[in-house]
Order: sequence, then C-alpha cells, then structure tokens
Amino acid sequence: MPGEWVEWHRGYAEGQPLTRRLRAVQRSIRTFLDSRAPGPIGVLSLCAGDGRDLLGVLSDHPRRDDVRARLIDQDPDLVAEGRRAIARIGLEGVEFVEGDAASARTCSGAVPADLVLACGIFGNVSDGNIHDFIGHLPELCAPGAHVIWTRSRVAPDLTPTIRRWFQESGFAEESFTEIPESLMSVGAHRLVVAPREFRPDVHFFTFLPPQDRPSRRGAAGHSAGTAEGR
Repeated sequence: MPGEWVEWHRGYAEGQPLTRRLRAVQRSIRTFLDSRAPGPIGVLSLCAGDGRDLLGVLSDHPRRDDVRARLIDQDPDLVAEGRRAIARIGLEGVEFVEGDAASARTCSGAVPADLVLACGIFGNVSDGNIHDFIGHLPELCAPGAHVIWTRSRVAPDLTPTIRRWFQESGFAEESFTEIPESLMSVGAHRLVVAPREFRPDVHFFTFLPPQDRPSRRGAAGHSAGTAEGR
C-alpha cells in the first residue's frame, strides 16, 4: 500500500491548488537560478518528496549543469521516483538521499547551500518548530543564499509571523505569493547577514500527528485551500 506522502503526491493533478503552488515554487527557483553569477550553485532540498519542484526546473534550465544539489526525503518510494527522474533528465550533479530531513547531519557535505528549499514543512510542524528552524537556517546558507518555503494561510494565518521571523533571523523578503483560489502561499527570502557555523547535531523539527497538523486545519470547510500537506 502506498505511504501517506505517495498518496499526497497524487494531488498534483492539473488545475488543482497543489499544481498551482508547484508552479509558483518553480518560478521562484527559476528566478533564483537566472540571477546567479557563473559558477557552481549549491542547492539543498528538505522533505523533497519526489523532487519535482527542483527537477522540473533543471530539466531545461541553462544552468542545470552548474547545480550541485542534495534532495532529502524519508519515503523510499518517493526517493526512488526522484532518482529515476534524475537519471532520465541526466543530472550528474544532483543526488537523492533517503533520510531524515529534520536532522542537520543529513545535510553535512551539502552546506553551505546557495538555495535551500523548505517546501511542505511549515504546514506539518508546530509554530515553535517553525520559529526555531528559521533561526537555524543561517547555518545551512552560503552568503546571500535564498530560502523558498510554503505555508497555508488558513486561520489563524501564521504567514505574517513567519515572514517576520525570517526578517529577525537575518533574511530579506524577495517575494511572497498567494496562490489563486486557495489559501496556499509561497515565500522566498534572501540571507543578508553573515552565515553561521553549521552544527550537525541539531534536530530541526518534528512532524505532528496528522490530526494536529496546521495543514489539516479547516479542511472540511475549505479543502482546496487547506490541504497543503507536504
């Protein structure tokens, strides 16, 4: 039987809110890559799923061969699908790791990164975990790195507070996109302070039980906007 997150990925049907969110994330990734100076580009994707956000951009982007990326996910089926996609596209600089993205140790060797993808995390963990994780992000970032994240705006909307937490942790907002006909949103922030030393023993967050996740809140009343899940 497919795992929870394999089932969730079936929500990427054309025209669904998840697909519109995916396109917004991919636009942010493409904008970031378009802006980079020549040379290697380090990318770290946490809770990467099958990697379709990054891989979908790299498949035809002119900077694809400059990217050195690590994608991390715990679901073996999604990791296997991601690895197949990497092979199909022919991305020699991209690796998929089956492991716990909440453990800093799985990031060792892939940081500091120029781009950190934290999509599908903030809707599944506690507010305190989000705050603490944002505080740790400068340890994963190279100078001027970008972080792309997602979160539902279901009431009570935490996204204004998340944006403030990024500012307090030394990031400037590059963009904040509200996905049409949904409560989903995509943020992009740029590190404007000096990165901090990486600590491999940090645990970033813990996914809540499904019934306690903010992504599930109010689903009965507005399923299209709140089923952020991953």
